Amino acid sequence: MSELTGKVALVTGGSRGIGAAVAKRLAAEGAAVALTYVRAEEQARAVVKEIEAAGGRAVAVRADLAEAGAAERAVETAVRELGRLDILVNNAGFLTYGPLAEVTVEELDRVLAVDIRSVFLAAQAAARHLGEGGRIISIGSCFNGRVPGANFVLQATAKTALTGLTKGLARELGPRGITATIVDPGPIDTDMNPADGDSADFQRSLTALGTYGQAEDIAAAVAFLAGPGGRYVTGTALAVDGGYTA
Repeated sequence: MSELTGKVALVTGGSRGIGAAVAKRLAAEGAAVALTYVRAEEQARAVVKEIEAAGGRAVAVRADLAEAGAAERAVETAVRELGRLDILVNNAGFLTYGPLAEVTVEELDRVLAVDIRSVFLAAQAAARHLGEGGRIISIGSCFNGRVPGANFVLQATAKTALTGLTKGLARELGPRGITATIVDPGPIDTDMNPADGDSADFQRSLTALGTYGQAEDIAAAVAFLAGPGGRYVTGTALAVDGGYTA
């Protein structure tokens, strides 16, 4: 029997990259998975089909988490479609970078809405359904521990805010046996940050291993935290960054 057999997970931003890898790994461990997408419906359906072809159960849910009510609706849809909720993975994020002077109010509002507000609201909604052994896992960033240079102030602000939110969730929900954790990726080879991109060599140079990671590396860490091995881990972050913050 797989470690997550009988569990139900919701993975936000699960149509591609890290989110898709997480959804597929949790399904491989036995969980039924709901995954959200905004525009990439075809990619989301492809992830669902891959999970189903392997004998799992999955559903794709459209949700623009920049909208205030979308996170709660996604949680309720997952519960309605799959019967319960045991694991929430907050993966959706809005990537932007540039000089401080050029950051617009619209960019600030969208990043905070997706990266922070939606995490708060999803956790709030999920907490109504999670029972003993429930998990809230958020995907952060290596910027929590190290900002390598200029132009990352907005990204660093948003991802670092997850620390306080996660510690608060851990204290609030710990008495119910629910954990809250963060996985902080380093440079990961995805279509948003390809290993052959313009800044790839610079990012490699910041890691101790000198390499990019794969989305599956992050998925493995999430699966560990979601499973029995993560039962005594809460209120903290796990860096999967190739030594970026060493």
